[in-house]
Amino acid sequence: MLMEMRSAKIMNGRMFAGARALYRAAGVDSKDFGKPIVAIANSFDEFVPGHVHLNKVGRLVSEAVKKAGGIPREFNTMAVDDGIAMGHTGMLYSLPSREIIADTVEYQVNAHCADALICISNCDKITPGMLMAALRLNIPTVFVSGGPMEAGTTVLPDGTVKENTDLIDVMYASADDSMSDDDLLAFERTVCPTCGSCAGMFTANSMNCLTEAIGLALPGNGTVLASHGYRKQLFERAAQQVVKIANQYYQHDDESVLPRSIATKHAFENAMTMDVAMGGSTNTVLHILAMAQSADVDFTLNDIERISHTVPCICKASPSGEWEISDVHRAGGITGILGELDRAGKLHRDVHSIDYPSLEAKLDEWDIMRDSCTEYAKDFYRAAPGHIVSPEPWTHETKFDSLDTDRVNGAIHDIDHPAVTEGGLAVLRGNLAPDGAVVKTAGVPKEIWKFRGPALVVESQEQAVEVILNDTLKPGQALIIRYEGPKGGPGMQEMLYPTSFVKGKGIGKDVALITDGRYSGGSSGLSIGHVAPEAASGGNIALVENGDIITIDIPNRTINVELTDEELAERRAKLEAGDGYVAHRDRKVSQALKAFAAFARSADKGATRDPELIDRLSGLA
Repeated sequence: MLMEMRSAKIMNGRMFAGARALYRAAGVDSKDFGKPIVAIANSFDEFVPGHVHLNKVGRLVSEAVKKAGGIPREFNTMAVDDGIAMGHTGMLYSLPSREIIADTVEYQVNAHCADALICISNCDKITPGMLMAALRLNIPTVFVSGGPMEAGTTVLPDGTVKENTDLIDVMYASADDSMSDDDLLAFERTVCPTCGSCAGMFTANSMNCLTEAIGLALPGNGTVLASHGYRKQLFERAAQQVVKIANQYYQHDDESVLPRSIATKHAFENAMTMDVAMGGSTNTVLHILAMAQSADVDFTLNDIERISHTVPCICKASPSGEWEISDVHRAGGITGILGELDRAGKLHRDVHSIDYPSLEAKLDEWDIMRDSCTEYAKDFYRAAPGHIVSPEPWTHETKFDSLDTDRVNGAIHDIDHPAVTEGGLAVLRGNLAPDGAVVKTAGVPKEIWKFRGPALVVESQEQAVEVILNDTLKPGQALIIRYEGPKGGPGMQEMLYPTSFVKGKGIGKDVALITDGRYSGGSSGLSIGHVAPEAASGGNIALVENGDIITIDIPNRTINVELTDEELAERRAKLEAGDGYVAHRDRKVSQALKAFAAFARSADKGATRDPELIDRLSGLA
């Protein structure tokens, strides 16, 4: 049975002759009418090294779609570089851009009646924004990311060689008073040697791995380097795949290829299980919750909390461990992690993906620990860094001599020999965060999994940086950074500078950082974010005062301020009788950010726009 293509309404009939005339003017020929229109959502820009090469990727994908029998129509959306936006008011725009990106893709695809979608994303908010759009649209979709950057090699002026350096290293160095300007410049010039998303299991790479795990991207999407020739092959195969599944849907009425058929509750649970096992960025929690809402899947923070109790960390990549993304790839990448989780009975097997009818079928061909693994997959996972400094993609085809199959001491462990017995992410609750807070346990030294100390309260990231750099923050204290949530910021800033600077000051293992904002995927240490409710919504974090005792117990998943309910109520009454839940700081907020704040929900809801509020105000069902 044929399913009418979405484009049929404008590609047929006298009424839409004008639309066809415009398509002809854009290069579509009569012989192409009737082929699936494949929208290519590209996020190329020249600000972001993770996206600077995507113009070439877009052309490559477009040609491959055309050869496969589709009509490629490329368009662009924005890409905010969190590393460049970090530490100033630019970071207020990062998370809100996720919603704009989702809207942009939805608008463009629906306005032009596209039949299928291929998303070329890479960095922090772009991948989740496109995922949200794909799950809203629910048309045949394939994701392919620009790929990770290679780690750097830094040679200091005295000849000291630092291997596997990345963006976080230069941020640590910038706060180290003992670091000379010449040494700092050496880091600055070498830690980002190629195009691609920042090396390490930061937010961008975490999200691209998660997209692969949930089934909307091909194997290797999260781990094969942007600089490697195998990434070029991945782009071409993704383009072929999107045309293939478009034909499956429209010519054979096969709804199994649609995003919502793939991203089921069990698929979300599998993806989160993988995320916890690899100690992904805490930002993945925000984004997977937002994705679930876009897919109308009942997947909440409670599900994440449940999963975090049952899954150990079996892969500790940078910044939590010694391994780089290329090392994880050599050990089998995301299918390697999924393979170990599958052998341990941690995954739902009744899921499928854009390219395989079942998880078992995919792992049979792509899990390097199985005898059935294909020779192509084995060679693919040997893709290695080329150490060619260049912003150009696919500059080399360097390979490791062998795969990493050491599941005891290698980049990926088996369940019997975990890197850490606890999962890499955890949800904490208590009177400081009744609706939850999130910590990347993979990045927290064991000796501070239990913490008790006095609070030092600030009401902006800027104030936090000041008290760290001027040594007001002392070992043993808990730095409370509030009014930085989705509404309060607005925009829920990342706190990479505070976490980097405490390390640069040498107190990273001696203090706790707690915020209703969020942390970069490059953060580590006892950094607890996403505190909900946030201060601007009347959360108890707004009631904390300097000197209050904060207790954190990661094994028992608790976070509290040592105040009674009566004391909290008394402080709340006093605050509400005064200025209310307003930050004491000097910050100008644009109309665009005020619009985001007006509709933003708390972190435990993914910091998405409130659909009930929108429905109520719009008067539309």
